[in-house]
Amino acid sequence: MSILVVGSVALDSIKTPFGEVKEALGGSAVYFSYAASFFSPVRVVAVVGKDFPEEHLKLLEDKGISVEGLEKVEGRTFRWTGSYENDMNSARTHSTELNVFQDFDPKIPAKYQNTPHVFLANIDPDLQLRVLEKMKKPKLIGCDTMNLWISTKPESLEKLLKKVDFFLLNEGEARQLTGITNLIKAGKDILKRGPKGVVIKKGEHGAILMTKKHFFLAPAYPVEAVLDPTGAGDCFAGGFFSSLARSGKYWDGTALRQSVIFGTLMASFNVESFSLERLKKVTPKEIRARFNTFRKHTRIPG
Repeated sequence: MSILVVGSVALDSIKTPFGEVKEALGGSAVYFSYAASFFSPVRVVAVVGKDFPEEHLKLLEDKGISVEGLEKVEGRTFRWTGSYENDMNSARTHSTELNVFQDFDPKIPAKYQNTPHVFLANIDPDLQLRVLEKMKKPKLIGCDTMNLWISTKPESLEKLLKKVDFFLLNEGEARQLTGITNLIKAGKDILKRGPKGVVIKKGEHGAILMTKKHFFLAPAYPVEAVLDPTGAGDCFAGGFFSSLARSGKYWDGTALRQSVIFGTLMASFNVESFSLERLKKVTPKEIRARFNTFRKHTRIPG
């Protein structure tokens, strides 16, 4: 079952204690779609400038990702420069050049409008709402956000939450949105705002999934070499949402738990390199092996 993702495509320059890259392929739509493509067909809607390298476009196409909705316009592609120091969970932003992304108005190709699963990656909530208006009765809707939109567009975000099935955000954003320190209480508060399910991402400490009927707390997969955590949250979202879409059992407890684990696994592969370098080498066999290892390590005897 195919997925439509709307988000950013960027050229990232990143420095960590373990290396550095300049103008590497990044952006929420890129990380989400690449991780999701291991489980379901993906269609991307985003914008880039005329300077966007053709090799990046080919990389996505070769993975089977539909880029008909990737608009190329006059101007420069969105660029982000950041670094990580001792705390690999927190990036320091040095510069953000929105460029063509500043005027991004998502255009949904006619053939995309019937896509059964829609994921609204981290963009302005007004744009996310506009995308939903153009879609024809999707079966499952998920969305992500960030602290900027929580601060600057709370009313639009609250309106959006009433229209989505799954809302994904990190622990800091959950506390900021609700004003509640305890994440369990924060999750329950978010559920009251409209979404049927919420996933709170906790980085190296795993994730919490909550619906009215289900609760699941998953640790992160133990990774020994974390080179670059950029895009890990988007890869988690891609693995989680696409696994759930493939199952077709959106509210089944087993499917929900497995999807959280697959999200965790895709994030674990991503952090082992810069940009998509590790994900480009991942095979379905590796994913299944890591899934079995995760299950073995988290099993409680009794």
